[in-house]
Amino acid sequence: MKEDLLQLSNIAIKAALAAGKVIQRYMNDDVLVEQKKGGASYASQVVTAVDIECETEILSHLLPTCAEFDLALLSEETEDDGSRFEKDYFWCIDPMDGTLAFINKQPGFSVSIALIAKDGTPYIGVVFDPSTDTLYHAIKGNGVYKNGSPWEIKHSNDHLTYVTDRKLKDTPRAGKIERLLNENAEKWSLNGVKEIAGAGAVLNGILVLENGPACMLKLPKRESGGGSTWDFAATACIYHELGLPATNFEGGRLILNRKDGTFMNQEGVFYANFS
Repeated sequence: MKEDLLQLSNIAIKAALAAGKVIQRYMNDDVLVEQKKGGASYASQVVTAVDIECETEILSHLLPTCAEFDLALLSEETEDDGSRFEKDYFWCIDPMDGTLAFINKQPGFSVSIALIAKDGTPYIGVVFDPSTDTLYHAIKGNGVYKNGSPWEIKHSNDHLTYVTDRKLKDTPRAGKIERLLNENAEKWSLNGVKEIAGAGAVLNGILVLENGPACMLKLPKRESGGGSTWDFAATACIYHELGLPATNFEGGRLILNRKDGTFMNQEGVFYANFS
């Protein structure tokens, strides 16, 4: 299995870099924005021709592996066919996360590809940031790499960084989140809380690692949203390999192959880089 994972991770890396080149061609262009069925937030409902072109590029690399290795597929811009519940492993793809940042010509968008077991365990995680030309990847049991070199996380701040897609003041139940952040800052003897806002969920997971001590979180809620499986699959693999928490809001296992759909709103999400 280990040799297969290395081979599959190399293919996923090529796919992510190829999709990244597509994004880089359009980064400074005005692109047509379309609506799609999504969660409660506007960010989950927008799609562009670039998202679709990225998915086509990624699938040209990954579809042959589905036949060769008997893998299922879950991708944001393709209807879920349920095969992820039947095969032992499935590719989980977000061709371009952070579409809203991309539309606004702001950093915060990325390509995300993961290989997930049927039980929801992440085995491969690949994230490419086209704005900085940075590739992050992890393989279960084989460590984490940044631009091909082993990645060691370093803390350079004396404050707690709160990483979020929308500013705290615009977030529902902001008071509860603020209390939690202040409690953690105090617990870790940090000098207050600073905010990084505006990126998509995938790159937010990376920003937590790049700006430690840091965290990102989504409270459980009833309405659809809270990100989808493909928003957390690749970064969860990276966090697991670093020995850092990528959990539901209560600290339990993050379920990356939900039977009731792809949204994560029921249990919320918590990513942390404190220690």
